[in-house]
Amino acid sequence: MSEVFVSGLGVVSPHGDDAEALFAALLRGESAVRPIFPELARPAAAAAVSFDETRWFNKLQLAGVDRVSQMAVAAASLALDDAGGLGGTDPERVGVYVGCGMGGANALDLAYRSGGRVPPLTIPAYMPNAPAAHVALRHGVKGPVLTYSVACASSSVAIAEAAKAVRNGEVDVAIAGGSEALLVPGVMMAWQAMMTLASFAPGEAATACRPFASDRSGFVLGEGAAFMVLESAERARARSARTYAQLAGWGLSCDASHLTKPDVSGQQRALKTALRTAGLQASDVGYCNAHGTATKVGDSVEAEALRGVWGPAIEQLQVSSTKALHGHLLGAAGALEAVATVLALRHRQLPPNANCANPDSALGLRLVSPASSSTPELRAAMSSSFAFGGTNSVLLFTSD
Repeated sequence: MSEVFVSGLGVVSPHGDDAEALFAALLRGESAVRPIFPELARPAAAAAVSFDETRWFNKLQLAGVDRVSQMAVAAASLALDDAGGLGGTDPERVGVYVGCGMGGANALDLAYRSGGRVPPLTIPAYMPNAPAAHVALRHGVKGPVLTYSVACASSSVAIAEAAKAVRNGEVDVAIAGGSEALLVPGVMMAWQAMMTLASFAPGEAATACRPFASDRSGFVLGEGAAFMVLESAERARARSARTYAQLAGWGLSCDASHLTKPDVSGQQRALKTALRTAGLQASDVGYCNAHGTATKVGDSVEAEALRGVWGPAIEQLQVSSTKALHGHLLGAAGALEAVATVLALRHRQLPPNANCANPDSALGLRLVSPASSSTPELRAAMSSSFAFGGTNSVLLFTSD
């Protein structure tokens, strides 16, 4: 079985469509969260993307293509460009693996507001596998084209499944990631009804999400897409490819205990599996880009899971949640955060755990502060995604 390397990164994010610029913004602690939908009864905030679809589609191509697919095509294309293209690879030996939690929310919103004349392409625009299908169409991919809809773990699971396919020789190249575009009033109101979104005072939307802080009150939504190109070590060496990191391990598990409440033992199983797959000890991993949604229960459970697996080595593990700055992208969260994790490992710099003036001391975590981003000894880093439905996914990257 082959080692799996990351050779390309592409993003369409609330911080722009350049992965390095995104990472630089995260290092600066720059929040993309802004107030949204002032017409709603309750204040709402989110991290939206400034996206020009005409850069990627002409008017004819845009018919029946929802924003979620538009951003997926853009981010996947940027990742392939970054990797140097497919280089004549047999299209049947290329796979597309995409995570998407809700599909074309904008298409459904438009249909609902149509006044009776529903656009005829609403269904193909809405279907959750549309982003993967459009990526395959754009790049002529004829291998496996798969969609994973596992709530907040969707794109992390997609990347893990893509890595398995590369490692096992099922494909030579995998285009893996996720996309989500759900910033419409109805979806916002639905999340407000669950009482999971952060509260904030007027003028304080940018700092509303405070992961691992004693005064945390919930998350903020975001949108965007993120992809990475995965290939075998043999292929990367043969073409003298520039690689970012090795995707050395991954762990998947299910809590099987509650639909929305996280479970310590379930998260620990995913963490341990990722370490075992990578052949590493917990003490080998220096950074965790945490799921960190800033809910009272979620952050506490995640902290307990980390402490249980790391034991005394928890003092060496630096932790931050970048959701404070780019919002929670749900189905695309794992992919965007995996990109941030890969770049943290490459540059040996850690994005701070932003908006956390008062860390919750009961959590027992070593949170990354704005003054301590440099980590010259960093050799392994991980990204965690824990979803409604009980699915847990952990991706573990090492220096290439």
